[in-house]
Amino acid sequence: MKKITLLLFLIITQSIFSQEKIDILPVIPEIISKFPTVRDFTISPNQDELYFTAQGYSGELSTIIKVVKKDGVWSDPKIAPFSGQYRDLEAMFSPDGLKLFFVSTRPLDAKNTKAKDHDIWYIERTSLASTWSVAKNIGSPINTEGDEFYPSVAKNGNLYFTSTAQTSKGKDDIFLSIWKNNQYTEPISLSTAINSEGYEYNSYIASDESFLIFGGYKRKDGLGSGDLYISYQDKKGNWSEAKNLSKEINSDKMDYCPFYDAKNHILYFTSKRTAIKNDTNKSKTLKQLLETMNSYKNGLSRIYSTTIKL
Repeated sequence: MKKITLLLFLIITQSIFSQEKIDILPVIPEIISKFPTVRDFTISPNQDELYFTAQGYSGELSTIIKVVKKDGVWSDPKIAPFSGQYRDLEAMFSPDGLKLFFVSTRPLDAKNTKAKDHDIWYIERTSLASTWSVAKNIGSPINTEGDEFYPSVAKNGNLYFTSTAQTSKGKDDIFLSIWKNNQYTEPISLSTAINSEGYEYNSYIASDESFLIFGGYKRKDGLGSGDLYISYQDKKGNWSEAKNLSKEINSDKMDYCPFYDAKNHILYFTSKRTAIKNDTNKSKTLKQLLETMNSYKNGLSRIYSTTIKL
């Protein structure tokens, strides 16, 4: 059975990367380029509402930005109504679009003004047309005295996230908390098919839990920094050995924060890749030099996309 599962995985993986070239494209550059650095991306099921995180050059500021589409045109970016006061990042829609999870250091209540560690929070609404609720802390057993990051939820409510919990297999691990009887169970670190003694981060779960895309830092099969990996889950709940998403998608710089639009087969992710070469400033005017420095693919944290069927 294991041999059959491995064979199927190899066939699927080879079919994904059988094309000679995968186009990696900037995402709404006229909006993303307004900010020094950006990271993470999520879009609503109706494709008319998106959120991403804008940060300062050193990450000292971190605010979630909201953009909506009207008459086929993306509006000017605005600070999300629930963000702007504390360190917020990593917004992620639930598959039905009725919940938006995010990470924040905000205090648990108005009585406590001291910033907390990174916790998972969420807002919710009764329909796609209704207004969002106030922000709610997801609470125990998900949030702990340590840091929790990058929430991603399956259609059945199961939550995947990054944690620094003591039960990790090394550094940061990808954890799963099952939604059962209208509550979350004690989170468990995923198997060694995914987690290692190093850093695993930013996992995105398919709505049917058939695959998981996540980041792995400086692995033996990595391309130099953090790479995106994929693992498939069989019907018995076993995860296949994670595979690098290939040099066609990953770069030798940091690649992270995946989000997959299954409806349109588009993979969104964040990268610090650069197209600037060491000799590109030779014999340039000041105008040309500034244009190169301020180009989209300049080594700063940007959001990219590629069409790929997973």
